Amino acid sequence: MAEAGYRKKLIEVALPLEDINREAAREKSIRHGHPSTLHLWWARRPLAACRAVLFSQLVDDPEQDGLFPEFLAEVDRLPSPSASEVAAAAGSIRRARLFGLIKRMVKWENSNDEEILGQARRVIRASCGGDPPPVYDPFCGGGSIPLEAQRLGLKCYASDLNPVAVLITKALVEFPPRFAGRPPVNPEARSRLSQASKWKRAAGLAEDVRSYGKWMRDEAEKRIGHLYPKVQITAEMAADRPDLRHYVGKELTVIAWLWARTVKCPNPACGAQMPMVRSFELSKKAGRRAWIEPIVDPGAKSVRFEVRDGDGDVAAGTKQARRSRCLLCGQDGVSDAVLRDQATQWGIGALALATVAEGRTGRVYLTATEPPPVPDQVPQAPWLQQDMPDNARWFSPPMYGLTTYRDLFTDRQLVALTTFSDLVQEAREKALEDTRAAAADGTWGPPAGPPVNGHSGDGPRLADGGDGPDAYADAVATYLGFGVDRGSDYWSTICSWNISRDNVRNTFARQAIPMVWDFVEVNPFSDSSGNWDGQVDWIWRVIGHVPALSGGTAEQGDASLTDGSSIAGTIGATDPPYYDNVGYSDLSDFFYVWLRRSLGDVHPSLFSTLLTPKSSELVATPYRFGGDRNKAERFFEQGLLDAFVGIHRRQDDQYPATVFYAFKQAGQRDDSGPGAVSTGWETMLSGLLDSGLGVVGTWPMRTERSARTVALGTNALASSIMLVCRARLETSSLGTRAEFLSALRAELPDRLRVLQSGNIAPVDLAQASIGPGMEVFSRYSKVLESDGKAMTVGAALGLINQVLEEVLAEYEGEYDPDTRWAVAWFEQFGMRDGEFGQAEVLSKAKNTAIDVLARAGIVHRGTGKVRLLGRDEISDDWDPAGSGRLSIWETTQRLVRAHFDEGSEDAAGEIVAQLGGEISDRARDLAYRLYDICNRKGRAEEGVAYNALVTAWPSILSAAERARGPVQAQFPE
Repeated sequence: MAEAGYRKKLIEVALPLEDINREAAREKSIRHGHPSTLHLWWARRPLAACRAVLFSQLVDDPEQDGLFPEFLAEVDRLPSPSASEVAAAAGSIRRARLFGLIKRMVKWENSNDEEILGQARRVIRASCGGDPPPVYDPFCGGGSIPLEAQRLGLKCYASDLNPVAVLITKALVEFPPRFAGRPPVNPEARSRLSQASKWKRAAGLAEDVRSYGKWMRDEAEKRIGHLYPKVQITAEMAADRPDLRHYVGKELTVIAWLWARTVKCPNPACGAQMPMVRSFELSKKAGRRAWIEPIVDPGAKSVRFEVRDGDGDVAAGTKQARRSRCLLCGQDGVSDAVLRDQATQWGIGALALATVAEGRTGRVYLTATEPPPVPDQVPQAPWLQQDMPDNARWFSPPMYGLTTYRDLFTDRQLVALTTFSDLVQEAREKALEDTRAAAADGTWGPPAGPPVNGHSGDGPRLADGGDGPDAYADAVATYLGFGVDRGSDYWSTICSWNISRDNVRNTFARQAIPMVWDFVEVNPFSDSSGNWDGQVDWIWRVIGHVPALSGGTAEQGDASLTDGSSIAGTIGATDPPYYDNVGYSDLSDFFYVWLRRSLGDVHPSLFSTLLTPKSSELVATPYRFGGDRNKAERFFEQGLLDAFVGIHRRQDDQYPATVFYAFKQAGQRDDSGPGAVSTGWETMLSGLLDSGLGVVGTWPMRTERSARTVALGTNALASSIMLVCRARLETSSLGTRAEFLSALRAELPDRLRVLQSGNIAPVDLAQASIGPGMEVFSRYSKVLESDGKAMTVGAALGLINQVLEEVLAEYEGEYDPDTRWAVAWFEQFGMRDGEFGQAEVLSKAKNTAIDVLARAGIVHRGTGKVRLLGRDEISDDWDPAGSGRLSIWETTQRLVRAHFDEGSEDAAGEIVAQLGGEISDRARDLAYRLYDICNRKGRAEEGVAYNALVTAWPSILSAAERARGPVQAQFPE
């Protein structure tokens, strides 16, 4: 157990949280060069947040005694802060200097700025007495934490059970440093640029990946290009399509073929193949609208599709939520259960819907032209004959008879992926030959030599730590293998057409493999989204952008095995699995089967099994335990406990450990009212505390992009909670339930105010409040219940949630009487009618009257009934300055209508500009309260609007500043 007396680190005291969160959120929209584009991984943490956390986890807070003089000297050399920056740092000039460094450091544009990173590395070394501890991440996933540790000049030990995650992390932190500063070896690049000094970081390796990727594309087109013919525009095709007339006689490259799956109609009198189409729209872009008209031939029991452009009535889709419709006989309301029975009994077919081609100024939509068949070229693909998991939560296709990974690809897609996979090894051989030549003439790295320790004269392979010709060829092949994986994400029958953006939506638009009925077949040789060149382009840009510094290692390992005492004196920094939110191994098998085929000889130990390891994976997935949720939960809790024990054993006690966690469980226990507990949080925190660690600080980190598919129109979490942990002190005292509850009520309100001032989204507030609450709980060695038993983590979380409800309810005391009545009525009835008598009694309790509320435009009074007016019923005639009775309720509803219903941040900003700061802030606070009510009452759709208002608040304030215009001098000259 740790003793008191350590120096507090910056992360335990203060952070420029708003700046970190702003850059973390912005980073989610950055593409070229960002590691997220190397290879898809789920729940990847933003680099900005990881960089800031690691830095502040190692650096002392400067406002304490006993600091190294060298550290203070380094801090004093940082740029001087402004008066406002000093005020934001609680009056500390030195802390403000560190804040300024963090603000500069977290910007994406500065991620390779050697001056700024050099300052950060010097401050870290000085704070650590010249010898910073290495970072330990047992759940490395997509590699964000190890990569940022490396960027800050730190050693890092990373591991993961999942071989796909391990290879991604190795490709970010291990392979680029081995070949840093070396020029490319491909002959074209060597003839143009031969000076090694021009190749910073791993730019030479990046150039070779680009070059050999291009060779693969050209070679693949020679072999299978005939399967992707161009389409010739004829006069007949353009007869009723003016937009096609200037293409007559020309050949256009096809971007994609659009298909509809078909299922046999269950109507015995019909029995035709029903095309399943969610929407017949093709493009919604202004001036380029295109859609599909189905033309039914009842006699032949067939249907064909014609593409139309411009205005026109578009038929409703035949596949809607939970019901389907037969185009041929008109039978409607076919349930998903019936559809599943038909699909599994009779199979699934496909009909061509439309063709999308490359035009001079954009997409050209054409009536379907089927690509040629693929005879005698379809491989047997035994590597794909693996059953997908029987888990409908993440995998819908098996319910419809598509049970193996092979079923997710058309014959043409399979031929294309197999061809490119074969070419990975051929490209490796070319790279090896060129590397040998470059090494022999002294222009590249170590020359080839005689065989050593069983290895060829080209040196050890990449997987064995080599950096010679053989290893370099392996590295090139590894990144090209990632290209095949990226291709599989865009070349499967789970891809769909995005009618808003006119492009392909990839397989993993969310963390699942859903059943997609109208799918897209992409042309890998086009110049548009999903093509092969694009996949390689994303990859080589990442290779050239990573820091390529030594000191990072990634190995396959089980985090729950705690006997790795050889790694000691580290700082733990990790992002553990989120209970059962993401099925990492199940989902990554989609990529693993292709990686194993492309790179099995390059990384034999990582790809020694048919699929990724499952039995030891730390996810609470009931289907692996025969549907027993309790067994799954116990397995997860024990595994996390063991993992946290491992972190604790390896931890240098002079530094805190940090844990990212983001979990919102949808289920009865989360939505059942005040005090409801999230099983995911309870299980994780139980393991953390039982390991001997305690929570000493928490920070809500903005880690998700609100525009991601899972978040659109939902209340998805936008933040992770960063838990700062230290070993629990031996001097911790016992506490009672009453003492714990009293401390919560004393401390939580101020902490919640801080969270709200940082503009945390309402959907994240309950999760974020767990941290401050657990800080209080973990101060005690035990909290005793009234019967003398130790309080469980679940009970503690229940009390934290209860106090959160109390605090949010107490805020209502600051509201006007009309608003207090409206909130109470909304909580009980929502927007439904209620009895007048109840409304009248409530109005007297809130010091208002129903007639007053009706005149104020808040309620509608009918015969014996009262209801709140909907936002669409609020009068447009509103003058807040001239209103004799301005309510926060009405203000909030008008803001929500402007921002969410009408989609205008500028309109919402104009309202804020009229109202002023204090009233607007109260309206935003009310949005928190209303979201909380919606969340507890199961009114998710209404809650989205209030969550969106708070999330957009910074943008709305900016719009308000624009609306106010420049401030005029009171006394012009």
